[in-house]
Amino acid sequence: MLRVAVLILTVAGLTAWFQVPQKQKVDDNLMANGQFIRPVGTTLVIPARPVSMAIHPSGKWAYVKENRGLTVIETTSWKTLQELSSSGGASYTGLIVDHAGKRLWLSNAASVIHEGTIGEDGKVTWTRDLTLPKPKIGGEAYPCGMALSSDQAELYSCASRTNEIVVFNLQSGEVKRSFPTDIAPFDCAMANGHLFVSCWGGPRPLTGAKTADSAGTQVEIDDRGIAKGGSLAAHQLPDGKYQSIATGLQPSQVLPLKDGRIAVANANHDTVFLVSPDLKSKLEIVAKPNKAFPFGSAPNALATDDQNLYVACGGNNAVAVIELAEKPTIKGFLPTAWYPSALQVQNGHLYVANNKGTGARRTTESHKGFSVYDYTGVLQDVDLKELSDLTQHTKTVNMLNATQEVLQASSAEKNSTVKPVPVPKKLGDPSVFKHVIYVIKENRTYDQVFGDIKKGDGDPNLCIFGRQVTPNQHALAEEFVLLDNYYCNGVNSADGHAWTVEGNATSHFERSFGGFTRSYPFGDDPLSPSTSGFIWDNVLNYGKSFRNYGEFDYATPDPKGSWSEVYQDWKNKTGKFKFKTNIGVDRLRRYSHLESPGWNMGIPDVLRADVFIKDLEERDKNGTFPNLAILYLPEDHTNGTSPGMPTPRAFVADNDLAVGKVVEAVSKTKFWKETVIFVIEDDPQNGFDHIDGHRSTCLVISPYSRTGKVVTNFYNQTSVLHTMQQILGIPPMNQMDARSPLMTACFAPKPNLAPFKALPNQIPLDELNPSRSALSKEGLKWAKATASIPFDKPDQMDEEETDLFNRAIWYSVKGSKPYPAKWAGAHGKGLKKKGLVHTGQRDDDDDDDDHE
Repeated sequence: MLRVAVLILTVAGLTAWFQVPQKQKVDDNLMANGQFIRPVGTTLVIPARPVSMAIHPSGKWAYVKENRGLTVIETTSWKTLQELSSSGGASYTGLIVDHAGKRLWLSNAASVIHEGTIGEDGKVTWTRDLTLPKPKIGGEAYPCGMALSSDQAELYSCASRTNEIVVFNLQSGEVKRSFPTDIAPFDCAMANGHLFVSCWGGPRPLTGAKTADSAGTQVEIDDRGIAKGGSLAAHQLPDGKYQSIATGLQPSQVLPLKDGRIAVANANHDTVFLVSPDLKSKLEIVAKPNKAFPFGSAPNALATDDQNLYVACGGNNAVAVIELAEKPTIKGFLPTAWYPSALQVQNGHLYVANNKGTGARRTTESHKGFSVYDYTGVLQDVDLKELSDLTQHTKTVNMLNATQEVLQASSAEKNSTVKPVPVPKKLGDPSVFKHVIYVIKENRTYDQVFGDIKKGDGDPNLCIFGRQVTPNQHALAEEFVLLDNYYCNGVNSADGHAWTVEGNATSHFERSFGGFTRSYPFGDDPLSPSTSGFIWDNVLNYGKSFRNYGEFDYATPDPKGSWSEVYQDWKNKTGKFKFKTNIGVDRLRRYSHLESPGWNMGIPDVLRADVFIKDLEERDKNGTFPNLAILYLPEDHTNGTSPGMPTPRAFVADNDLAVGKVVEAVSKTKFWKETVIFVIEDDPQNGFDHIDGHRSTCLVISPYSRTGKVVTNFYNQTSVLHTMQQILGIPPMNQMDARSPLMTACFAPKPNLAPFKALPNQIPLDELNPSRSALSKEGLKWAKATASIPFDKPDQMDEEETDLFNRAIWYSVKGSKPYPAKWAGAHGKGLKKKGLVHTGQRDDDDDDDDHE
């Protein structure tokens, strides 16, 4: 019989009121998601996103697996010794060093494990590749965690996409055998003569179970389309026979403890399990800074010195320190940089690898400039003598995680005597709004669109889609409110849409930037979403109504046709084309308008707007409109300079006209007086901006927002989610949206009910990129350079493709004018004047990577 014990391990009473940016101390940094970091110990910035770490047996060197490959650090000087690229990228996790400190293995994001020799100086030389069998369903095996046999003669590898363990003979380098395990194995460890394996997808579903596809395997899901749970498998050796026990979602690092128990961190469940080696009992530890916190701590990595268990809480930018005993107790938290993702303990030091580090700001500018892919991870060396000051460190973690604000945001105090206001101060108090329309667009920064608005903080030199291209968005920003201090939390459409509709990005996203091999989700991989669910789940679960117009849909014209054919059909109202929908989340599909197309750059946004408006007009007649409506308008993504497709400015003009038409239509209905519209970009991937590459556009449109003001308050995507939920009287989904500031400054106490009049487009919507034969030499260069970029899903571009795409769009508008490389991506140069970053080091491009 399985015995389960649950401990809520938090530190009570050590809370502090969230401090606004102007009151932050000098060594605090504000991240794009609204969190502050104040890492303890000695820190080192590296231009990469770390996912795994191993320490040499001598303690002299730390080996860090990151999205590019391998970084080697001298532990005494805490300086970078070597950077070594990995062909095929880098998978979620997977880096080990043998007991003698002579060999090292690193799993890539394809089907290869790189083996390297370690020299006397600690440097690594790649010597051979161990190749896993590829899946029968096609694609790559995606090796992740690894373990060595006790005699160091065999290497065991988790093959994520084939759901098996592959065993290599290390003398020959060949596959010796393989055996099945549960779905999507992540990490493994040897203990008690068994191989323990954490599996994200859990056991194979029983017949009749509700399932969804994840990288070619059916995974059991709940009604929201999210995996039901993970598992920890215990394999006998050598035959591989196994039994498994249920864990939380995204069971990650597996760590054998001195007392024989097996620790596993559940990154999408906010728990750590301590499991008996026979799998007959487990102790569940809830590792949060406060027991009342909603979901979002993301414990994803572990380390132990036998006295304490250290847990990397990625969502809290902290390491939990748990005293190991039969009944463990949490002692406190150590502050880290952004999203700790790997831990090691040796010789009285705790080493921490932080995946997102300082918020994607390189310390030096490359010849290509910056992009949002310019990662800066942070490595920390924490002397464990710091534990003597753990009480103060814990207070710091609570303050940086806005403990009081998060708790208050999640606590409803309904008061029927309070007068309705646009954004209630307390959850549960009435709002003047009954309807929220959430318009999601693709990939623009503030300066690209609003850089020419003089009253805002813009740079007209970076404005490529100004008033001529976007007359409606300019009119809306000037007539209602102009937000010039608003930021996207994520960097591309994979994590961008997660932040947009979940208010969070799970470990799947944070660990995948070495290669989105397993999946590049658009809501259609059940292993990737947050356990707190999507915004529509929260709305529906609290009895509110919801309607989706295109989000998470891959649309296909029926019959197939070019952009021009679809556009002419729309323009002439001939009705030749219908659209097939492909929405991977069943619950979302049930609440979707199935004639409203989602992602497909071959479908004009004005068509999407007309579908929405037609449905709106019918609802205006019968008097029913949902509490939340999501409308997806993706065409401002553009197709670059692809011949035969609209020019970038025509794509953006189409998107702008669609926004204007939708707002005009809403403002003429009976719902207008009780409706607020938020218009955002899912991410800033293709942009440049003089403040920072995360800065983006956000429109807040309602009768109570017609102020003409410039709002300089810091807001981001999770601010929008928090505000929408506060208006609807439902609690935040998780810690991230709970801690984000409400957008109260965007509203006035009295309404102006005048309707909005959409402005006509000034750029022909059918202005097409010329054929290659008609291009200049320079134009042909950009057309060829971007020809291989995939557009079947949003933003499937690697770093080089992103840079090329940025430059092609710039060229299409600015011609031979030099590309503004210094302002591209998350450079952070303008944040200091906004009061958002108080350390001048990275803003000033200081090359010194050491800071404390």
